[in-house]
Amino acid sequence: MRLATDRFLMGSEDHWSVPGDGEGPVHAVRLSPYWIDSCAVSNVQFGAFIEATAHVTDAERHGWSFVFAGLLRDDFPDTRAVEQAPWWRQVYGACWRHPEGPDSHVEDRADHPVVHVSWKDAHAYAAWAGRRLPSEAEWEYAARGGLEQRPFPWGDELEPGGEHRMNVWQGSFPDHNTRDDGWYGTAPVTCCGPNGHGLYNVCGNVWEWCADRYSPAYYRRSPQENPTGPPVGLERVIRGGSYLCHASYCRRYRVAARSGSTPDSSTGNQGFRCARDDAPVAR
Repeated sequence: MRLATDRFLMGSEDHWSVPGDGEGPVHAVRLSPYWIDSCAVSNVQFGAFIEATAHVTDAERHGWSFVFAGLLRDDFPDTRAVEQAPWWRQVYGACWRHPEGPDSHVEDRADHPVVHVSWKDAHAYAAWAGRRLPSEAEWEYAARGGLEQRPFPWGDELEPGGEHRMNVWQGSFPDHNTRDDGWYGTAPVTCCGPNGHGLYNVCGNVWEWCADRYSPAYYRRSPQENPTGPPVGLERVIRGGSYLCHASYCRRYRVAARSGSTPDSSTGNQGFRCARDDAPVAR
């Protein structure tokens, strides 16, 4: 999808903002024309990259990745949990091919977004595909779908008319998911309708890596023209929230929400989509 804008208002300062994430101040941004994929990279697409390059993901090199405990079978052996988020479990053998460990596979999830990919893995895929990761500003403009300062790609309501428009947690997190939206875990990359710019699942389903380094203070000094993030930083930007987001603890399933993660980390709810520069017009 080719996008171009003279100006848009990036960021948010409303009551949904998560303290410490640095969603504000709201600031005007101008972007050069660019292309961005309508969908996140799927398992079948990532598999083609692996077959062509023999790339070894960070999760495979480390020998483990983080898996949401609710997706593990009841008799799964006890594993180390994250202290402040015990629903995340360290699972040996978890990787993009085996999202919940060695006994799981993606054969029935070919059209689901690839997960357990680090920023380094996503960057490598994009380079192989002749693309790149989108900047944080490019991602947000695309996710907004042509709307100005609305929390969701379709407007102000989370579920307009009772309709579920993204794959997030319903019920009581982390113990009970009613699955009212039809999904538990990832959903196909086109499971919900596109936004005004033709992009699918920019909110919910999986977090998406951006090219930028992450800093909560960056918006206070962000340039107006094609911002690309701070020059230094230990984390990279992730955007869009995931199937685990719930208002009780994580309201990051919004177009302005932002967070960061280290570039070698991987989890069962992190994926990505690609972008590229606008090709020059032949004369």
